[in-house]
Amino acid sequence: MEVKQFFGGLDVPHYKSFSEHKPIKAAPLPEEIVIPLSQHLGAPNEPLVKVGDKVKAGQKIGATDKFVSAPVHASLSGTVTAIEPRIPGQPVDCIVIAVDKEQEEIELADNDVENASKEEIISAIKEAGIVGMGGATFPTSVKLSPPPDKKVDALLLNGCECEPYLTCDHRLMLEKPAELLQGTKLIMKVLDVENAYICIEGNKDDAIEAIRELNDDPRIVLLRMPTKYPQGSEKHLVKAALDREVPSGGLPMDVGTMIQNVGTAVAIYEAVRYNKPLIERVVAVTGQNVQDPQNLMVKIGTPLSVLIEECGGIIEEPAKVIVGGPMTGKAQQTLDVPVMKGTTGVIVLPPDMAIAEMEYNDCVRCCKCVEHCPVLLYPNQISIYCEAGMIKEAMEWNTLDCIECGICSYVCPSKRPITLLVQRTKPLIRNMMSAK
Repeated sequence: MEVKQFFGGLDVPHYKSFSEHKPIKAAPLPEEIVIPLSQHLGAPNEPLVKVGDKVKAGQKIGATDKFVSAPVHASLSGTVTAIEPRIPGQPVDCIVIAVDKEQEEIELADNDVENASKEEIISAIKEAGIVGMGGATFPTSVKLSPPPDKKVDALLLNGCECEPYLTCDHRLMLEKPAELLQGTKLIMKVLDVENAYICIEGNKDDAIEAIRELNDDPRIVLLRMPTKYPQGSEKHLVKAALDREVPSGGLPMDVGTMIQNVGTAVAIYEAVRYNKPLIERVVAVTGQNVQDPQNLMVKIGTPLSVLIEECGGIIEEPAKVIVGGPMTGKAQQTLDVPVMKGTTGVIVLPPDMAIAEMEYNDCVRCCKCVEHCPVLLYPNQISIYCEAGMIKEAMEWNTLDCIECGICSYVCPSKRPITLLVQRTKPLIRNMMSAK
């Protein structure tokens, strides 16, 4: 099926060869896991356990009655040793569990997927604590319950994985295509849609072929998307796949579209079929500065240090370790940070690719950022307003429409941290708007 190009964007180096041909393998079990009570957008959970309690793998240990939220579960059996903040810069409490040396297999059901009702599917998704696994982490049960006035007629499965280095979705599509197709059908049933499109960038033709061979449902169409960053951004995926324009400040459902990550679809299938909570995910541990890049199936709460050690360790110090993709991810202060539901990758960059100190110059008005901005903004002018603390002017130049893809910072010859300036200014704009 023909797809449309979107304006702007950039052909960035892929750097996927480090791990794209490495099959998914199980990560080693850590001695301790750290389960944050908030791993999603929305209300944080309250602990359901206390220090000293014994917990089993798959047991729900945090929940809330707030609508926009997702419960958390123990990914391994063990003893609760602390409930306290453990992530630098984030005040959210975490449930710390000393892991038992002997682990029992989690008990799984064998439910009838074909005849599951909409209500049963949504209930299973909510109970499993599933969130957007592409990194957005919005609670999936909420996303699949759009308002009555937002009629969705098309489902897009996002398998683009357009950021450099990341390969977890690629391997998942290669190794679990049947589960992906089953999860797609479950989402279609919930939304009552007859059209679904699995969108995969052209640098993953093996994944396209793996899914095509198993797909016998004419309602599910595979789209080979142009390999261009940020193809996986929601608004740009809608434009490229369906030629629909998501309005400024709007959501895909405003134009009759729903987007789910391929990893989320697989998790939905496992939740409905087996009553399996979201206690593990695939993480790409990769980069020039890690000895043996791998795609690991990791228990939620596992420290990053365990993953890097499993991959042979860091080759050369100092290095920059990024959680997520290099364009939108975050550099880490410590390797004690745990893997969470939205952790797509752990990228270890060598010293010559890691900027130790933020040094940048004034804008030279070259307009490279404007040329490549996929949202048609003026990042150069916006960054000047953000840097000067001119909040009203930043708002008037549509700063809130920025998708924080990082292209402007990437192409800037003055090395201006445009994306960071925008990230710091957005909350100030929202506070100003709410105060009116």
